[in-house]
Amino acid sequence: MKGEKESENYEKIRELPEEVKKEIEELQKNLKTFKKELLKKFPFILAIGIMPPQASKLIEEEEEVEKEKDEKLIHVIILVGKEEAKNIKEMVKLKTEAIALVKDLKPKVWIHLKSVDDLWEICFDGKYALMEAISMSFPLHDKGILGALRVASIHKMLVLKKFERYVVSYVLAGSLVRGEAEKTSDVDVYVVIDDTDVKRMPRFELKEKLRAIIYSYAFEAGNLANVKNKLNPQVYILTEFWEAVKDAHPVIFTFIRDGVPLYDRGAFMPWKLLLKMGKIKPSPEAIDMFMSLGERVSENVRRKLNEIATEDIYWGVITPSQALLMLYGIPPTTPKETVSLVKEIFVKKEKLLEPKYAEILEHIVDLYKKYEHEKVKAISGKEIDKLLEKSSEYLKRLKELMKQIEKKAAEREITKAYESVFKLLADMFGKASEQVMIKKFEEFVKKEGIASRNLEFLKKIVEAKKKLKKGKVTKHDIVEAHRAAYELTNTLLDYKRRKELIELEKKKIRIIYEKNGKKQIAELIVFEDEIFLVPDIRTEEVKKFKNGKFFKSSVEELREKIKKSKKGEKRLSSELLTALKEELGCFDLLV
Repeated sequence: MKGEKESENYEKIRELPEEVKKEIEELQKNLKTFKKELLKKFPFILAIGIMPPQASKLIEEEEEVEKEKDEKLIHVIILVGKEEAKNIKEMVKLKTEAIALVKDLKPKVWIHLKSVDDLWEICFDGKYALMEAISMSFPLHDKGILGALRVASIHKMLVLKKFERYVVSYVLAGSLVRGEAEKTSDVDVYVVIDDTDVKRMPRFELKEKLRAIIYSYAFEAGNLANVKNKLNPQVYILTEFWEAVKDAHPVIFTFIRDGVPLYDRGAFMPWKLLLKMGKIKPSPEAIDMFMSLGERVSENVRRKLNEIATEDIYWGVITPSQALLMLYGIPPTTPKETVSLVKEIFVKKEKLLEPKYAEILEHIVDLYKKYEHEKVKAISGKEIDKLLEKSSEYLKRLKELMKQIEKKAAEREITKAYESVFKLLADMFGKASEQVMIKKFEEFVKKEGIASRNLEFLKKIVEAKKKLKKGKVTKHDIVEAHRAAYELTNTLLDYKRRKELIELEKKKIRIIYEKNGKKQIAELIVFEDEIFLVPDIRTEEVKKFKNGKFFKSSVEELREKIKKSKKGEKRLSSELLTALKEELGCFDLLV
């Protein structure tokens, strides 16, 4: 599926080998002068970034880069605004200057100069993988556009990975596509969900369920992207979106006109082209409806006040509450579950939140449900002010709660990483102090030819533990400790398995015998104190030698024995050979 492929592209771009990271860090140092000189002469540059090395092949194919067959290139992108790009003479001067500044660098640097409009054209052409590569560039300079694209791309991948088959279009909109975005501007995205084949739940329920998850992913994407831009997702189901298109709703028309697809299954772009061609026009009924809006100003103002008091405030407290539950480790919750879980976990279990804040959340949700089901018809301005005051108080407390949860999560994450790694080391070297264990591992790395980066991984975990004790651990430290533990654990387990396999092979003896006129191969596994027989290596039948005979055993018992076995010599007694003859008949040993 297309979405799954894009998700794989993102994982490849995001996960960098250690040596590539070092190469990029070195390149960033080398390009400091390049950046300084360019910005001095061309201060209007919006962003300069090193494009991900693992996306080089894709970039070179899409951009038709001419190079030698095995030549390695580093791709650097320079982004400029729409107006600046119109000055062709200045653009030629900028690219010439950029090429001159990097001509002596190794590996060779290839400069890509693009305007914001060029980026959007990449998306209009359906080259979403190329756009992802640009979004994931390592910024040397950024006025906000690279960060905004990065958080949107990460959010898109999280959404597609979870429920790609429902997503029709993922579209960028707002100030970013208009060229008015700043470093802290919100990033507006629209997600259109296909509800045409939904049978198991009502459309509204599907929208609410997916919207809750999509909103929670916005928080996660912000953390992963490490940017100040707040992601602001809007979710539409396809049927209501189509109704809005038919009715020529101004918001939807503006969205289609200005939007830029980061992912599209062939719905958004046709709408955009039809609108551009003048083929999508408002119906007479829609024109009458819009003309009558001016006559209903006071009614609309009152209705919007009520919507602010209900829907806007409701989602304003529900979404961050869901995000904190996810941060704690709870899977994405429905709005209904959120209220009870906040009370159950943060108030009662962890005692991190005072009961009055859970009551504020409960009150806002209850009011929204009453308004939704028309049990409450109107809300006064005074009540709205009170709700806004309470919701602000609640959100302020949630920010403090987030720090408390992050601290606990950091403690759990780093402690888990530390304990799991040192338990593995203790199994290998025996129990010892931290310093002695590090020294033993250092000797082990040299002796066994294990990659030296594993020693650095161990030191990172130990350093993170020390910082945790001092209360100075950062998000970066947590991520690095988790990654180091993952890499180191895999290396140690792989090493352990290889050793076990080698030892197991030493304990095996192949046997050839005849059964029903056909040759069969059996295996005898000889441990220091027990002997097992696999009569036919194509099956899972296992027998155990005891008191001069073979008795029925199991694969599980054999595996358990393999785990606990130690080095020992293979000794075949006459009693064993007699039992084998009784079990198999005439046989030959392949030692």
